[in-house]
Amino acid sequence: MKKKTISLFFLIIMLLNPAVAFAELEVTCKSALLMDYNTGKVIFAHNEHEKLPPASVTKIMTLLLAMEAIDSGKLKMDDKVVISQYASSMGGTQIYLEQGEVQTVEDLIKAVSIRSANDAAVALGEAISGTNEGFINLMNERAKTLGMNNTHFVNSSGLPTENHYTTAYDIALMSRELMKHSDIQKYLTTYMEDILVGRAKDDTQVMVNTNKLIRDYEGTTGIKTGSTNEAKYCLSASAKRGDLYLISVILGAETSNIRFNEATKLLDYGFANYDSIAIGKKGDVIAKIPIEKASQRNIELVLERDSFALLPKGNSGNLKKEVNYKENIKSPIKQGDVLGSLTILLDNKEIEKINLIAKNDVENAKIFLMLKRTFQSFITGN
Repeated sequence: MKKKTISLFFLIIMLLNPAVAFAELEVTCKSALLMDYNTGKVIFAHNEHEKLPPASVTKIMTLLLAMEAIDSGKLKMDDKVVISQYASSMGGTQIYLEQGEVQTVEDLIKAVSIRSANDAAVALGEAISGTNEGFINLMNERAKTLGMNNTHFVNSSGLPTENHYTTAYDIALMSRELMKHSDIQKYLTTYMEDILVGRAKDDTQVMVNTNKLIRDYEGTTGIKTGSTNEAKYCLSASAKRGDLYLISVILGAETSNIRFNEATKLLDYGFANYDSIAIGKKGDVIAKIPIEKASQRNIELVLERDSFALLPKGNSGNLKKEVNYKENIKSPIKQGDVLGSLTILLDNKEIEKINLIAKNDVENAKIFLMLKRTFQSFITGN
């Protein structure tokens, strides 16, 4: 592995007023967590791996699978969904869908995002997987791929049932994954919207968002509330200011106000004490390296994903980029092949590492091209 250090140091620009020195954070809920969206780093945690009922925060996974189905082309926003008897029979919060009525995928997503409708969540799951049982299996499979090791779903709504649990940490993981789908934000932050329901579309349901932070907290981007007698009051909240993007999870708060106050406390702590420094965007060219016996002499290495560094405010250290790539790279190369890495160091300590991938395909050089290059090297003496 060849190593190249870029002598580019970033002076951390401090705000004129230093961050308030926070005492040890205390929360009055069963479990809590504050995560940096950009890096996935945990800033604060309290009983973050305790298995607890999540109530309607469950629907984050329902929405994630819906957005992934749309991105893959399996579903379209304007697809028509016929409501099943099972979906129409859901209790708790709902929009009172009738068996046999037709709703679009988009309206079901709105109903889940804004009102947290259980009937809409089940209908959406059935549209994705064909059956409710198939969708629950899909939820649990996706949870495993996200590293949600302390999660087990039994339904798509979060209604109380045995063996349905997750953790604050796992909720943060699926929240982060959902918010990668930027289109979902407009639904999660809609305060109020009407929807026509019933086979004759003669019933207007006024949907009001259960997440009051969308009106009360600067930069809120979502995400989802939940409450049952068993779970008490739960919330996954996200907010973005500048490049700093935070996810706050609260489980088991005694009252609705407490969950919002605790989420606000964690978000305030994050914004007051941390900065997010943009290192580069997905696709940015980081290095240009030679390749042997190929149709082109060099290949550009680009960032596999957006890259940020999470830094405490007031940190006077320096950031350094270190590029590492394989030696004697040979063709053929496929676009997206991992050929190296970009390591971000703070005071010579690694804080982030991002894959560097091939920007484009590179084929083997033809014999004629190789002879031509050999002749040119002979003539020029290179």
